[in-house]
Amino acid sequence: MTSPLISPAETAAYGDLPAPAPHSDAELTALLGLLTAPGARIATVVVGHSRDTASRSAAAAFAEAWRALGRLPVLAVVDWPESAASWLRAARRFTAEEPDAWVVAAAPLGWAQMSRRLRHSTDWDPTRTYGFAALGDSRIPALAGPATLQGMRGAAADGSTWTVDRAWVTHRLPARPPTARPRGTL
Repeated sequence: MTSPLISPAETAAYGDLPAPAPHSDAELTALLGLLTAPGARIATVVVGHSRDTASRSAAAAFAEAWRALGRLPVLAVVDWPESAASWLRAARRFTAEEPDAWVVAAAPLGWAQMSRRLRHSTDWDPTRTYGFAALGDSRIPALAGPATLQGMRGAAADGSTWTVDRAWVTHRLPARPPTARPRGTL
């Protein structure tokens, strides 16, 4: 069995990944919109985050906003380090509750490592996983490996959304309200 850990050479090939920035109100609103969209059927969530300040804050803000919507409580909040020997303990805690969805606020490299461990050692499903803006970078699915993050979705700081599709992150602009057009006769 091969290790799911990302080698230092693989990490170096993608350069320095940015640290998570504080989340925006538009980002949190868009993320909640993805989870509560008609037909989403998401009642239970587990929130995961890396241990940096921005990720902790985003995870706490999500949990508070989720409760404010009158949703079932967050089943668990799981954190993990940016670097670890295997991530197995965190992966097992992250998937133990079997939620309808997982919400992730994390540093990019730590999430790439964690997602590899999740795919390798658990029944985690990336199509039921939603992330904050820091994870909407195509280098992350490339580092995580083929199909590891296929179908994961998330929100960007400007309120747009993104999806991982065939190892690429594609962004969709936020919906704009229709503009008023003058009515009258010509």
